[in-house]
Amino acid sequence: MYKAYIISTGTELMLGSTIDSNSVFIAEQLGVAGIKVVGKSTVGDSVEYIRTAFEMGLNMANIVISSGGLGPTSDDLTKEVACEVLGCEMITVDEEVKRLEDFFRRRERQMPGCNLKQAMFPRQAKILKNSRGTAPGMYLKKDNKVIVLLPGPPREMQNMFLNEVEPLLKNDFPAIDIIARKTIKVLGPGESQVEDLLGDLMHGSKEYSLALLAKDGEVHIKITAEGKNLEHSKKILEKIANQIAEKMGRNIFGLDEDRLEAIAGSLILSQEKTLALAESCTGGLLAKMITDIPGSSKYFWGSVTAYSNEAKMIFLGVSDITLKQYGAVSSETADEMARGILGKSGANIGMAVTGIAGPEGVSDEKPVGLVYIALADAHSCSVKEMRFVGERDAVRILAAKSALDLLRRYLIYGGL
Repeated sequence: MYKAYIISTGTELMLGSTIDSNSVFIAEQLGVAGIKVVGKSTVGDSVEYIRTAFEMGLNMANIVISSGGLGPTSDDLTKEVACEVLGCEMITVDEEVKRLEDFFRRRERQMPGCNLKQAMFPRQAKILKNSRGTAPGMYLKKDNKVIVLLPGPPREMQNMFLNEVEPLLKNDFPAIDIIARKTIKVLGPGESQVEDLLGDLMHGSKEYSLALLAKDGEVHIKITAEGKNLEHSKKILEKIANQIAEKMGRNIFGLDEDRLEAIAGSLILSQEKTLALAESCTGGLLAKMITDIPGSSKYFWGSVTAYSNEAKMIFLGVSDITLKQYGAVSSETADEMARGILGKSGANIGMAVTGIAGPEGVSDEKPVGLVYIALADAHSCSVKEMRFVGERDAVRILAAKSALDLLRRYLIYGGL
């Protein structure tokens, strides 16, 4: 398997003022392409640190990909240092000078002289087009190694990687086409529970490997299969995927790029039903997730965020007696919230979420993470008690995703 090393440059990354999303994106794309990431460095705008990162990367991997440091200012050092490490002399490329001049002319701005450094490249390098900025990238093969330099802004970097770099990597590393991949997405059991359920499958073999990724309550089971050819790899992949499906059962909600909210939405739409929500602790987050999906207006009536007891009584018809006797966070209140929104909206399905996201409003009987999710239809209302671990935002995300998953299970299996 081919190996890659990722370098992210920029003092802002070291200060924590900017999140390094570039390395995450690059690693994911390389994984899909069958290239193993063996290391990663994040360094500031320092010649010494950038040089060390490139030397380490070239020592460990076939491919070194960096992002950042291709701008025109004095602290944009990546290209100069990379070429120094490789022993490549840079020259001014006339076509790039013209491109830069045209870029500024179209914007009716004078081009600063410092931008000319962006037009300098080694003779043997392939210049990568940047349709969204002034900094072109670079793809260079030398001494059986490949160096890829990408701009720092994520919008520019992602576009360049997908349109310029991916085709070049596939051409130079053709063996990656025999690898087959699939991601199985699970919600319900945690990462350690998934590992236990998978048992010996987790140990893999020479033909396949499994990796678990926990992400906002979801567990992604990533399968990589490598056989004699692509067809053989696909057969191995499907065999393992089927074994995983048997072990995970109804906990599987999707594959690869599937999103839970899109899955739930497509099920509602296919069954010609409509959904209305009553939210308390999630504060509208569940409605946001649903409306993030284009076309959700076809099946989503809307949401009432009834945070206070007064709002629950006025807009959802929750009884004052219920609130006094059982409290806002209770099975009984969730039940009345779901039935209330069902009646108010005229939708086919009414869902309610009430809980304690914390850090306030807790007691021994009702700790942080206690959430009740209710689902009502014309025939009945079911309530599920759930207990989540984490801080406020984590509890809210887990509650919203769990509500979507319970909706999915109801639509497929007829119950929570």
